[in-house]
Amino acid sequence: MTTADQLVNSADAATKMLQDRVAIVTGASSGIGKAIALALAAQGARPYLIGRNTHTLEHVLQIARKHSPKARLYRTDLTREEDIRALVADVDRDYGRLDVLVHCAGAIHHGEHANASVSELDTLYRANVRGPYLLTQLALPLLRVGPGQIVFVNSSSGLKARARAGQFSATQHAMKAIADSLRDEVNADGIRVLSVFPGRTATPRTERLFHEEGQAYRPELLMQPEDVATMVLHVLNLPRSAEVTEVAMRPLYKSY
Repeated sequence: MTTADQLVNSADAATKMLQDRVAIVTGASSGIGKAIALALAAQGARPYLIGRNTHTLEHVLQIARKHSPKARLYRTDLTREEDIRALVADVDRDYGRLDVLVHCAGAIHHGEHANASVSELDTLYRANVRGPYLLTQLALPLLRVGPGQIVFVNSSSGLKARARAGQFSATQHAMKAIADSLRDEVNADGIRVLSVFPGRTATPRTERLFHEEGQAYRPELLMQPEDVATMVLHVLNLPRSAEVTEVAMRPLYKSY
């Protein structure tokens, strides 16, 4: 077999790697989480669409089921431990395994250290660190079955902290540390762990951030959620002989 034939066969196999795979995608109601959930559904996976807004999730579910009839939504508040435990119990009861866990939910606040509310820091910690940490911990027995893959959609703030972003960046740096440590713990089980660090992406959260800063919001100059989803799917479809540990992305055109 020629090298070209091997590449074609590898590409064909990659398009089927996620077929019927069970996936949890948090933050699936909008933005990057929604794009990843729909991309997984398009490849035949069985995504659980996770979020707090059932009405919005229902709309995403209708789109996902055009490609993946077994896609489902599950209302979960990641700041509530009982919600996380119920979600994992549901996946265990229905499938007994989890093939992909995508962390894409979270909260964001900005403010100077001198006057930023400590209660906001508590909220960020529960949503961005404690919730994903617990969900991963509870899901690990199911992820070991496959073995599965874990994706942490972090932020460029998880690589460098800027003014007025100390609280948020601290939680993103924490998630990078958790992902790095986890990777060393679970690689021997065949579980891959990816951290993605997107720059500003055309999402509702970024739009609010531009308005907060008093800047014009020009989504056409930012990355699109589908750009990040495409990258994540490429990594998930890699042959098991390789692991991508980190991906940093940013808009090509600088508008901020």
